[in-house]
Amino acid sequence: MSSLPQALRYKLPFVIAGFASFLFSVWLYFAQDETTAGIFVGLWVPSIHSLGTLLLAQIDAPDNREIQQVRP
Repeated sequence: MSSLPQALRYKLPFVIAGFASFLFSVWLYFAQDETTAGIFVGLWVPSIHSLGTLLLAQIDAPDNREIQQVRP
């Protein structure tokens, strides 16, 4: 895993968690016939990805010093 780029190493846990949540929701919905629980768990996927985006926004952001320069 150390051969992966740093940005991908940070994003990978959120992608895996979202995919696992998706698979779990499909299993609940179809295999266990728990439709309400399957839909509820399926709603976790965008929440997990949004949390990853929120936490990793500073890592992917460009250098802020260039953005803050204002010309008179």
